Amino acid sequence: MTALFRYHTAMLLRSQRWLPPVLLYGIILAVGVRGGEPVLDSLGVAAAALLPVTAWLVRICVTQEPDAARAVTAAASGMPRAHLAALLAAAACATALGTVGTVIVTAVSAPKSADGLVDVAPLPAGTAGLLAALVSLLVGTSVGALCSRPLLRGRGWSLALTALFALLALVTTGSPAKAAVTGLVTGSRTGAIHTPGLPLAAAALLAAVVAGLVCVLGVRRA
Repeated sequence: MTALFRYHTAMLLRSQRWLPPVLLYGIILAVGVRGGEPVLDSLGVAAAALLPVTAWLVRICVTQEPDAARAVTAAASGMPRAHLAALLAAAACATALGTVGTVIVTAVSAPKSADGLVDVAPLPAGTAGLLAALVSLLVGTSVGALCSRPLLRGRGWSLALTALFALLALVTTGSPAKAAVTGLVTGSRTGAIHTPGLPLAAAALLAAVVAGLVCVLGVRRA
């Protein structure tokens, strides 16, 4: 699995197909986060931005191999392992991106509540922001996996559904990503730091189920 992970990660980095989603993440932070704004609000923006970016990275990783190369990789290591390695490579890239973004946002934001009356400790706030970003990452991985091959092969439908489901995951009641982001934003009103424990558990379960599903279906469709 380690060799497969390195293979997919190296392919992603060499192809430079990671550049558009990374630029999108940077643009969202540049527009949505300003220095001196309340830290929890800014961390909510950073966490929300990571979801569609992760879904995009997943779609890139699972489609970057030509069909012939994919067949060889699957024959050598098994389709489930090959597909899982692609998902892990995308998640690792998104993890690095989200960590850097969260650290920067925490550093430039004001450690205050939304009304400026309550102090917010930067370290606990940054930790809560990292956990919320992890929730978005896991949900984004699920969205990207469901909207790419082996379930969807058409590029147009795949892109459209990825964008749609990423949006729904951020606004639909009951979504772990919405719960995690909402916890940061609502906590900013009073200066309370809400750790997204339950959303994180739900997002991890969702990602595990989806990863298992797409790997099994990949074998059948191959």
